[in-house]
Amino acid sequence: MENQLNKELNLLPPPRSDSSLLRFRSSSKTDHRAPSLDLQLSISVGPPSMLIHDGVETLKWEAAEQIRLAAMEKAYAERVRELTRREMEMAQSEFARARQMWERAREEVERAERIKERATRQVDSACMEITCHSCRQRFRPASV
Repeated sequence: MENQLNKELNLLPPPRSDSSLLRFRSSSKTDHRAPSLDLQLSISVGPPSMLIHDGVETLKWEAAEQIRLAAMEKAYAERVRELTRREMEMAQSEFARARQMWERAREEVERAERIKERATRQVDSACMEITCHSCRQRFRPASV
């Protein structure tokens, strides 16, 4: 016990020469005039089983946190996947609508070309009815 007290006293800073501070003695003799101080230094480090338990609890908490983060990331990825799927469906629908519009426009162009051909034939037949050669040249389309 005395050795332990000596070790503890060696850890303390050296006493000042100030008279208001108490001086500690390392000997077994006690000065009854000076107030006695009961100093105890204790460091509580739990038993190894507690340290292991705390470590396991910490690992469990970290694993639970990683699982929670992974679940959040999975939910986010699924949401992004769903939004992407919807966007693709909309794009396919718009593409189909554009294709239909293109088909209708192509049909209208073909119809306009048929009308043009029919009108050209009518002009040609009208030109044939004109007997004067100079008049016929004037009404005849340049492309024919």
